[in-house]
Amino acid sequence: MRDIGIDVGEPTGKWDGDENCPFYGNLRVRGQIIEGKVSRVGMLQTIVVQRQHTRHMKKFERIEKRTRRYSAHLPSCIGDVAVGDTVRIMECRPLSKTVTFCVIEKGASE
Repeated sequence: MRDIGIDVGEPTGKWDGDENCPFYGNLRVRGQIIEGKVSRVGMLQTIVVQRQHTRHMKKFERIEKRTRRYSAHLPSCIGDVAVGDTVRIMECRPLSKTVTFCVIEKGASE
């Protein structure tokens, strides 16, 4: 296993030879680290992670909720994730048209 440069737990699944794996393959991760909930699983090695944040509207003196969705690559060594699980994703080079993040850690489900 390779050190990716940040403090995360060791992956529990088996590696299937995927080159786009930050732990066993050649994928370099850098940039932002985002934590969110898995909102969709169904694509091949890709999941959709959703994150909610609040924004203060100065004009109306209110707070609004905003949602952002990220497509992220799911390496085989991370294991199975289900809708509702909490994951941490980190920025990487573009892997496809929409995928520029990779899952680095799986948290607990709610």
